[in-house]
Amino acid sequence: MFGGCALGLPSFSRRDSPRHGSDDTQKDPVLLVSGIGGSILNAKHKKNGSLLRVWVRILFSNYEFKKCLWSTYNPKSGSTETLNPDIDIVVPEDDFGLYSIDILDPAWWVKCLHVTDVYHFHDMINMLINCGYTKGTTLFGYGYDFRQSNRLDKAMNGLKMKLQTAYKASGGKKVNIISHSMGGLLVRCFMHLHKDVFENYVNRWITIATPFQGAPGCINDSFLTGLQFVYGFKSFFFVSRWTMHQLLVECPSLYEMLPNPKFNWKEQPSIQVWRKYTEGDESVKLEVYKSMECINLFNGALRNNELTYSGKSIALPFNLSILKWAAGTRQMLDIAQLPDSVDFYNIYGIAYDTPHNVCYGSEASPISDLSEICHTMPEYSYVDGDGTVSAESAEADGFKAKARVAVKGEHRSLLRNETVFKMIKQWLGITQQPPQSLGSVFPELTPMSI
Repeated sequence: MFGGCALGLPSFSRRDSPRHGSDDTQKDPVLLVSGIGGSILNAKHKKNGSLLRVWVRILFSNYEFKKCLWSTYNPKSGSTETLNPDIDIVVPEDDFGLYSIDILDPAWWVKCLHVTDVYHFHDMINMLINCGYTKGTTLFGYGYDFRQSNRLDKAMNGLKMKLQTAYKASGGKKVNIISHSMGGLLVRCFMHLHKDVFENYVNRWITIATPFQGAPGCINDSFLTGLQFVYGFKSFFFVSRWTMHQLLVECPSLYEMLPNPKFNWKEQPSIQVWRKYTEGDESVKLEVYKSMECINLFNGALRNNELTYSGKSIALPFNLSILKWAAGTRQMLDIAQLPDSVDFYNIYGIAYDTPHNVCYGSEASPISDLSEICHTMPEYSYVDGDGTVSAESAEADGFKAKARVAVKGEHRSLLRNETVFKMIKQWLGITQQPPQSLGSVFPELTPMSI
């Protein structure tokens, strides 16, 4: 495990005093904020307004994904724009924003078969409802186009409107934000860009599995070979790794989760490549790329990358314009400050092998040309974490936290973890707590993990 973690309790201020019972009028509103891949995306036809769910879907997923979601980046707007000129990508606002982050493929047969791979905030929503929260009064969701930058004006304005809506609907009570994964970076960007609004509307911020310093192994490999959400037999019914790769190369959000080169990593993350340079030369060399050196590798490996859309070839090399934009986002993330009036809690996953370094080729089967990497399955070296985000990165929020708690759990399953639920109930003040020991009231005295 990376470092100790403290299981803390809210301080005993008026704002933090426990509220018992299920009277909805006594509760501060909760806003759930999703991470990358955690929102339904619909393709809206510009002429007739018809909607087609393109993420997440299981049947015909690869076909609809290519047709509607493949995109290119527009450096003038700072946004990724779909290649299909007849559609816009929109996030459904149904159910006060909760529909888009609940069951990501809400088809009737998915619910009947209980395909939990696409059950995102579903269990947490039900838990909160069972605790007395009411949709549209004290419970809201925020889904967004996760292809885009975490600081894009559209995402920031959408979050601002959600906070204002929750505040007004609850009768002027400040909002408790619960974010997952990249959603924590979105909230952090908002906190920096709209600090006054954040301070005026937010009471607590609970974040789960956030890659505060990036997700080295997963993100580095995503640029080179893609990203796979499901494995085994199920993968035949889902978006392929390569189809996903061709989208991610043009997604600012992915660039913003590259490992932070300024962070003092216990082991600097790297990409390793076994190389053979010339025909007839039997010598093989292991090249190691760290921090910004990886940019040269991305440039070389992706220089010939392209996709075919509507019969046309479109070049998709590593995008230096997005990289420049992402560098600006990283600066914001690094200097963002938490208002004194907002209580912050950080839950992160441990006990799962989490990719940190990535290696391509082998001494027996080296890479001759860097472009071969994009069609090579990687070998990882692992650190502790949730399988996606290392504990080291998720723990390093840099804030004065009320509590940082390590929970044994996988990245997505933390959203339905009973230990996580117990802590959320405690921090929201909606459960009766037993008498606390001195060490629990002052958690810094007894670092512990769960």
